[in-house]
Amino acid sequence: MKEDYYEILGVSKSASSAEIKKAYRKKAIQYHPDKNPGDKTAEANFKKAAEAYEVLSDPNKKVKYDQFGHSAFDGAGGFGAGGMNMDDIFSQFGDIFGSAFGSSFGGFGGGGQRVSKGSNLRIRVKLTLEEIVNGVEKKIKVKRKTLSPNSKFSTCTTCNGSGQVSRITNTILGRMQSTSICPNCNGAGQSITSRGAGTDSNGMLNSEETVSIKIPPGVEEGMQLKVSAKGNDSNNPNGIPGDLLVLIEESNNDLFTRDGKHLHYDLYISISEAALGVSKDIHLIDGKVRIKLESGIQSGKTLRLRNKGIPDLNGYSKGDLLVHVNIWTPKTLNKKQKDFFKEMLDDDNFKPNPKKSEKSFFEKVRDMFA
Repeated sequence: MKEDYYEILGVSKSASSAEIKKAYRKKAIQYHPDKNPGDKTAEANFKKAAEAYEVLSDPNKKVKYDQFGHSAFDGAGGFGAGGMNMDDIFSQFGDIFGSAFGSSFGGFGGGGQRVSKGSNLRIRVKLTLEEIVNGVEKKIKVKRKTLSPNSKFSTCTTCNGSGQVSRITNTILGRMQSTSICPNCNGAGQSITSRGAGTDSNGMLNSEETVSIKIPPGVEEGMQLKVSAKGNDSNNPNGIPGDLLVLIEESNNDLFTRDGKHLHYDLYISISEAALGVSKDIHLIDGKVRIKLESGIQSGKTLRLRNKGIPDLNGYSKGDLLVHVNIWTPKTLNKKQKDFFKEMLDDDNFKPNPKKSEKSFFEKVRDMFA
């Protein structure tokens, strides 16, 4: 069973964001790899503290965790808490440490050695509205580079395995030291000595892998999700793979128009149905619902079906389905129909007589966007 995030950081549930940040900084400095070289327990505690801080420092994730605990992030496929590697921690929370570890902090593991990470991959996944509402698991074929097990490496002699080289230059301000990525191994810290069959100059193979991507309900167009460690391998046998970044695209839907977590639906009825009243079946994403339209309903009337829209990404609520009533005017009439409407032209019951309580079109649009 996973440890409680509050207990990991040593704070109470009522702790402020500043107190949570201060507690994390204290724990992270205590267990930082540079202070505990080679200590796997310290490294594990360092990662635990970062995972706890990732959740408790985010107001939305914190509320979710307070309500559901660790189960709030189960099956998130790397989109929620957990799955953090050292590179993720250093790049995401480096500013927390200030000058506690000088310039050695950020992208480096124990002893200041650079952690080599493979490049990220990006793919686009197109989802139907049904998949967005219900969530979906997609199996996608991904072309990625993997390190051949038959490729052999040795420590780079230029940087002695650090992945960096330092240079001292004399300036008018005195001697200045600068650090850059090793030009010999490109920051990997390892040099290839022999390549496996079919590999490139870095000992990498082109491979294809089917990756399972769990997409939670409520995602939106342009949102980017991360699947950890499914990018390209590092060209360092001691490195870690990059990540697979999934860009969400939405397919157009013939029935519904999306507006955040709400859905809009245009319902067309005849003049006769509007005058007499009618019951109509409204199709939903899952199933259908019958609504009753009262006699004399006006075009432009909007009916709100609560909780029939799209789930909130955090899982706390669902949007609504807004049904917009449109009265369809026939474009052609036969003689009998024309005679009827001519007869009704001077009938008081057919003359427009809006009440003050009935909102104008512009008022309805204003209220809709308010």
